[in-house]
Amino acid sequence: MLTARDSSGLILAMLATACAPSPVLETMPPEAGAGPCNAEAAVDLTGELASQERAAEAMRLTGAREFRWIPLDSAVTMDYRPARLNVELDQNNVMRTFRCG
Repeated sequence: MLTARDSSGLILAMLATACAPSPVLETMPPEAGAGPCNAEAAVDLTGELASQERAAEAMRLTGAREFRWIPLDSAVTMDYRPARLNVELDQNNVMRTFRCG
């Protein structure tokens, strides 16, 4: 039987694990774009595995100054940033959708 102290530690450990990003999401691209974001310019990257190199390429192609990975079924903030490229991933960290905002 778990005590209150044991269960609170277990809950904290579960929350920390659930909120931990996957390794590919921890690394931001090394370079930012120079202009407004144009998500359509990255369409040729659809189906590619997410990586730091692909993120940098997507930013270069789209002109985005900010970048955000969006893993499948994850919660994201609703703030709109026109210079940010959002890349939605599938369950295998494959890039599926590109959108600015």
